Amino acid sequence: MTKLLLSLHVLAAIVAIGPVTVAASMFPPAVRRAALPGGAGGGGASDGETGGGDTGGAGGLGTARLLHRICRVYAGLGIAVPLLGFVTAQAMGVLGDPWLIVSVVLTAVAAGLLVVLVLPGQEALLERLAGGRAVERAGTVRLAMFTGLFNLLWATVTVLMIVRPGSTTGA
Repeated sequence: MTKLLLSLHVLAAIVAIGPVTVAASMFPPAVRRAALPGGAGGGGASDGETGGGDTGGAGGLGTARLLHRICRVYAGLGIAVPLLGFVTAQAMGVLGDPWLIVSVVLTAVAAGLLVVLVLPGQEALLERLAGGRAVERAGTVRLAMFTGLFNLLWATVTVLMIVRPGSTTGA
């Protein structure tokens, strides 16, 4: 049973967290491109096909909206990862292990970053684009930094789950 739970936990992490990390990382540059003159950032075109090297909406407001939607939807699905993780840890009898406690704390911090800083930051930039207001590079850089921290936390949790320092399970 623990192998099934562990498999579901890992699959949930790959399917739910992977798209968030990729889409969130792609969002700031997409907003910068959309904000360029002719990049659909002025609120004129919604599909991004207004020159500036855009083809098929690449780099336009539509792309930024899609990336934000991916982040929102998969963040919601990502709730399955810690839920399955707790069930798996209980089945394995490792709920009190230090590596797991650190992983839980880092997961909570990552989730907090996503919910409090990354997703609202994306929404604010989308509102500026859609309203035809200027998008300051500092705003996209700040969002990229928060996104990078989110990704770094998830990478650290992944390593802890594999290495399990101090674990007696033979990993």
